[in-house]
Amino acid sequence: MTDSEFVPEITAFCCHYCAYTAGDLAGYLHVNYPATVKTVKFPCTGKVDVQYILDAFEHGADGVYIMACLEGNCHHIHGNIRARRRVEYTKKLLDEIGIGGDRLEIFNTSGYDGMKWAHIAEDMTERIKKLGPNPLRRRRAAQS
Repeated sequence: MTDSEFVPEITAFCCHYCAYTAGDLAGYLHVNYPATVKTVKFPCTGKVDVQYILDAFEHGADGVYIMACLEGNCHHIHGNIRARRRVEYTKKLLDEIGIGGDRLEIFNTSGYDGMKWAHIAEDMTERIKKLGPNPLRRRRAAQS
């Protein structure tokens, strides 16, 4: 597979209240964003555990991002702050194990910002295209 053929698989963990609503709004407004972004809805991004992020990479995601409520506006008080701390920790872990912390990010949005949701999906897709396939995916392909 050449770099021009690479289509990244991206997992987006989204909070129910803000991020998932923004994604719905983007769809309602017919805003285009990459179809390769797969969303997983959580009641709060504070419930996104490090293990879920690592599992996404292990199962073939080339990139992962978390879409949380705006800071200070979390429906579960501090869920988005817990999520940010977990992302920071997991980025270091991903660097240590050779996957790369740049493949993981966290963003904050409101439920009314469908355009921002779509821009983040596009930006993450471009970032991951530059990084190339998940090293775990490359190893599996080489073993086949």
